Amino acid sequence: MTDKNDSVKNKRGRISRAGNNSAGSDAAASPTEIEAVETEPSEAELSEAELSEAELSEPADAVELRSDEKSAPENRASEGPFDADEANPARPYVDLGGVKILPREGLQLRLEVEEGTNRVVAVGLDFAGSTLQVQAFAAPRSTGLWHDIRAQIREQIGGQGGTLVEQDGVFGPELIAEVPAAGPDGKPVTRLARFIGVDGPRWFLRGVIAGEAMQSDDSRAAVEELFRSVVVVRGSAPMPPRDLIPLSIPKTTAAPNPSSTL
Repeated sequence: MTDKNDSVKNKRGRISRAGNNSAGSDAAASPTEIEAVETEPSEAELSEAELSEAELSEPADAVELRSDEKSAPENRASEGPFDADEANPARPYVDLGGVKILPREGLQLRLEVEEGTNRVVAVGLDFAGSTLQVQAFAAPRSTGLWHDIRAQIREQIGGQGGTLVEQDGVFGPELIAEVPAAGPDGKPVTRLARFIGVDGPRWFLRGVIAGEAMQSDDSRAAVEELFRSVVVVRGSAPMPPRDLIPLSIPKTTAAPNPSSTL
């Protein structure tokens, strides 16, 4: 049994704060909704600490399979995900600090806030009956992170009793996970999640997809295009590899006010 997301509603842009929730076209014909949500990492998510501190022990014969080469589509610089220097300055991006999101009809945007610190740790995008969580991390200039991080995801999901299949997708290697979880009524369910990643210039962008995009070709294409449109703003300040690139609430909606618009 697979959880399905509620249908996406098209509302006026707003920002509000809630407690303990887990988590196609060009310019927007309608403003994107923004909501700040305090959250704890879900079963299918890796926290920044897990990405930066986890040490994997692998059999000696498996080490040769790991690589620090960058993993990205050949057309990434022209088709996305984009570096800040590659983005079209004429597009009306929503500036979230470490990433910029291109608004579009039917898109709802959630800022996932770390409980206790109020630090924004992820961006959740509800679109085409699906959810896309994005996080951007600092990375070395000449090497990538995705090949190594996939091994960490495999270890974490396996430890939860889930199963994983690795396949090649439009962004390169990706993971399809089936994760056991509790449904709204407390009964056990299986959640499907797709982990994608792209190594860029001194950054790594990870996406986690769930919902209709796991089954519908149209939804999958829409969410993939949404991921491609993301802009990563790495900045020039030194950062240790795997550190989360800081995210922030848009300056135009800095105060938690349910009625504020973009």
